[in-house]
Amino acid sequence: EAPNEPWCRKESDSRHRAARMMARNALRVKSTLQEVRRGGKKAKDKVGRRTRNGIAQPNRTKTYRRTVRCLATLEVDTVRNLLVSDAPGVLFGALANSLVFAAGIKILLRGLTPAGVASSWLLGTLVFGAFGWKGYSIVCLYFVFGSAVTKLKIKQKELEGIAEARSGRRAPSSVWGSGIAAILCSVVALAYPSTSGVMRLGYVTSIASKLADTTSSEVGKAFGKTTFLSTTLKKVPRGTDGAISLEGTLGGVAAATCIGAIASAQGQLRGEDALICGLCAGVANWLESIIGATVQDQYGWLTNDVVNMIQISIAAATSIGIKSMFA
Repeated sequence: EAPNEPWCRKESDSRHRAARMMARNALRVKSTLQEVRRGGKKAKDKVGRRTRNGIAQPNRTKTYRRTVRCLATLEVDTVRNLLVSDAPGVLFGALANSLVFAAGIKILLRGLTPAGVASSWLLGTLVFGAFGWKGYSIVCLYFVFGSAVTKLKIKQKELEGIAEARSGRRAPSSVWGSGIAAILCSVVALAYPSTSGVMRLGYVTSIASKLADTTSSEVGKAFGKTTFLSTTLKKVPRGTDGAISLEGTLGGVAAATCIGAIASAQGQLRGEDALICGLCAGVANWLESIIGATVQDQYGWLTNDVVNMIQISIAAATSIGIKSMFA
């Protein structure tokens, strides 16, 4: 991204202020520790203060207390700066993500198998480390909304044989099918910080596309009155691979729009980036339906999870390509 863009300057100024604050705190701690380490014979002056060669020395107890306060202030400021940072790094991402998982493990196990939780922990750690809490909130929203729409009329879908396996609880294959593009974008952003802006766009677009796919599929299976094959527009039963419905399509568009709008409101995407996100998410979702209607049944290895990987990779790659062309 061009360094003279307003959003670039804002991010740079924020990082500089954080660095200056940490440097000032470090100097305070250093000067206080130097006072503690001062040696020499100690004596008492007329007012009872410790002296060395006639020079009054600071009270050691008070000095230690001040040192502790300085260290505490330094740690608090460091944590605060990492929390608001756009890229706090993998170590802090692992710590923050682990705290979230520990607090919400019961909720996570409602939508994921234990192995799925482990895979999603890796996804969350990389996303938090690369894109901060704002990027992390997007994948959290995907999990909440995706799990909710999967449960829509779950009993009816199970009776019809079109419900997700394990009553909608996602296994590791589903996590990788939903998050492989997000993981790749996070790894590239961590390895090459200069690409963080365009990788963030690819990441958000992949999540928007996958949520649109999940929503359109689950809403269509639950509420779709008439479903058509995406290639021939022939009427087919609900739950058929490659089938589309008006209800599901509207739900998918709304889901992708919400993700793009939230990312834009958070300042992660600019106006034109949000449009690119919505466009590429919609195109990738449509291509996923085409794959399901044409070649998915012809190859045993082309499972739903593999098709999902292809879909979100197309969404991320096209958004990154369009952004790079007009940057």
